[in-house]
Amino acid sequence: MQAKSSSSHHNQADKAAQRLLFFKRLQTLTNKIHATNAVDQIMLDLTADICDLFDCDRLTIYVVAPDGNNLISKVKKGLHTFKDIRLPISDQSIAGYVAIHKEVLCINDVYDEAELRQISTHLHFQKAIDQRTGYRTKEMLVAPILDADNGELLGAIQFINSRHGQAFTAIAQEGVRELCETMAIAFTQKNKPLHIPPSKFNGLVSDGVLSVPEFELAISSARKKQLDLEDVLIDEFQVSPEQIGMALARYFGVPYESFQASRIVEIELVKKLKRQYVEESRWLPVSDDKNGMTILAVDPEQIKNTRVVNLIFPHARLQYKVTTQREFKQTVDQFFGQTTDNASVDELLSGMEGEEDESANVGGNEVSAAVENELVKLLNKIIVDAYQQGASDIHIEPRPGKEKTLIRFRKDGSLFPYIEIPASYRSALLARIKIMCDLDISEKRKPQDGKIKFKKYGPLDIELRVATIPSAGGLEDVVMRILAAGEPIPLEKLGILPNNLQRLKSVVDKPYGIFFVCGPTGSGKTTTLHSVLHYLNRPETKIWTAEDPVEITQKGLRQVQVNRKAGMDFATVMRAFLRADPDVIMVGEMRDKETVSIGLEASLTGHLVMATLHTNSAPESIIRLLDMGMDPFNFADALLGILAQRLAKRLCGNCKVAYSPSKEEISQLLNEYCSELLATQAFQADTVSAKKQIFQQWMKNYANDQGQFTLYRAQGCEQCNAGYKGRVGLHELMVGTDSVKKLIQEHARVAQLFTAALEDGMLTLKMDGIEKVLAGITDMKQVRLVCIK
Repeated sequence: MQAKSSSSHHNQADKAAQRLLFFKRLQTLTNKIHATNAVDQIMLDLTADICDLFDCDRLTIYVVAPDGNNLISKVKKGLHTFKDIRLPISDQSIAGYVAIHKEVLCINDVYDEAELRQISTHLHFQKAIDQRTGYRTKEMLVAPILDADNGELLGAIQFINSRHGQAFTAIAQEGVRELCETMAIAFTQKNKPLHIPPSKFNGLVSDGVLSVPEFELAISSARKKQLDLEDVLIDEFQVSPEQIGMALARYFGVPYESFQASRIVEIELVKKLKRQYVEESRWLPVSDDKNGMTILAVDPEQIKNTRVVNLIFPHARLQYKVTTQREFKQTVDQFFGQTTDNASVDELLSGMEGEEDESANVGGNEVSAAVENELVKLLNKIIVDAYQQGASDIHIEPRPGKEKTLIRFRKDGSLFPYIEIPASYRSALLARIKIMCDLDISEKRKPQDGKIKFKKYGPLDIELRVATIPSAGGLEDVVMRILAAGEPIPLEKLGILPNNLQRLKSVVDKPYGIFFVCGPTGSGKTTTLHSVLHYLNRPETKIWTAEDPVEITQKGLRQVQVNRKAGMDFATVMRAFLRADPDVIMVGEMRDKETVSIGLEASLTGHLVMATLHTNSAPESIIRLLDMGMDPFNFADALLGILAQRLAKRLCGNCKVAYSPSKEEISQLLNEYCSELLATQAFQADTVSAKKQIFQQWMKNYANDQGQFTLYRAQGCEQCNAGYKGRVGLHELMVGTDSVKKLIQEHARVAQLFTAALEDGMLTLKMDGIEKVLAGITDMKQVRLVCIK
């Protein structure tokens, strides 16, 4: 009895000590809050300290929205998304209930409906974020932030999942009240609940598009990278131009106008203006009607104050509209950028046909100076249109006799007819292309290849890779590839599934070894490799790349253009790299034994080597490399992983039609998914159980609360091609695990490697595609098209 009493006394003493320590740390934290100059500093600097004190996994701080009816998240510690959470102040959510009833809630398991009903029959936990991220919320402690003077609601604080896996303690529940009192004082005494530096983009915060910490982060990022804030908001924070435009409209007090692709360009309006002046001054007259002349400007206030428009158009009634910098540039291209006189393709062709002499020698080079001028404009127009329509290639296909020459664009992997031009101009058109890329005009019997730097000839700063191929009937075909210049796509935006992304990062984070990306031409291998390099590109890392051609450029990379004519092939360049103290080497292509041998040697001597291969699947790549004569033991030691890739057409986000699939359709998808896994141990031991496990994972990741999946069908609209717009990558990542390496050393067959990779967690191209069908990104028709064996 005495021992029991002693134990109880010790427990009480422990609790008292814990309580004393907790409130001592809380006092330190509240002192820091009082010392800050603005509440957003609390948001940015102290969230980690608050999480540590309350021993929780995640933290969300809400403030009352300007409408007074909603809570908007201003801090999401542990939830990596730039999209704000918006909850109604009502019993429909836990934070909403706390806000409306102004009481603290401590819940053991938010998924326990019986526990929630004891609090309120209307109370529900919003599961959407858990379903989207795969996170499992359990314990929750939520408290209101109230004005001490009048009890007015200012916000709420929400702690998620205690780190010890049990309900939040009584000490934490007591402490959260004191924390909320301190935060309420900070909210009301620091001038404004949230301090925002003066900016024309403030409307983004007041509209709830961005939280203050996110806005601060955007400003910091723009300063650090020396980029325009608007570009950072659009590219890094996924703010749409429309949202920016509305914020600008409120700031400048004039209407916002988005880019009007279908605008009828009035050339008369800009004939007094030079393109260079318009780009520098950033204003442009876009229409003149009974309501007056509309001036589109990036900063209408500044333009009004200079009164320059009044001097150029003295008698016009002026009205101003604001637009974003990107949309202004698009509008300038619309007015000035197509061709020198803004003529349409039809006008240019009709001008040429008017000059056409029926008796002319078909295929001859002689054309009049007037037609040659039109031809130059026409070719510029074709290239500009291809670029603006998002085409990857331009195909020029002459036909025999007096048949017209067909021009087609490849968009999202498919060819579409563009125009036909008269047969008598095909030789002149070809000569013009050869002149632009410094090829031999007189050589018509051999293939030639070259490059066009279009900036010298037209309004766009792009490059085209040109290939001429002699075809039947003494003709020559031309294919021009528009090179995807510019910054690499961040690894997170490549469309790689979360599990694959995590595995890919762990593979490429290794200090040395060899990593391959494989797939057919045009499957996005180089794009993916550059995204990986962008992820690895740090000031302390030296990265050399050998490419043919250099399409994507990155700061910090040392990039070398392969030139076989000058004796600079891949093997020669790689040998030079090894003497240039590299950390990472990227090789555009490994297609011969010498290049692969040098890459393997480099990977075994402490370098990270990356390369592309033209193979169908990840396991097949290993056999191909061993067949080239690689030593299986060295190769097994060096191999980090192989990523196979394809591009499938993406459903158009504007017009895709949602539907609920039948059980039969889901069952068919499951069977097709599992057909790839039949050789694995789990399926051979118990097929039914293994299938059930995969289906449960699907339910967790892709189904709604009622267990219903949503799939999408292609429909078609003005903005897309037959229901598809853009493409999405399908990925098959094989990691060089111990089991895979052992099989390589044993010269195993493709089937054995394939099975071992699946057991190690690899998703095949088709399995990855099916998951993207379930996510609503594409459909099975497109997945099957690119995953044929």
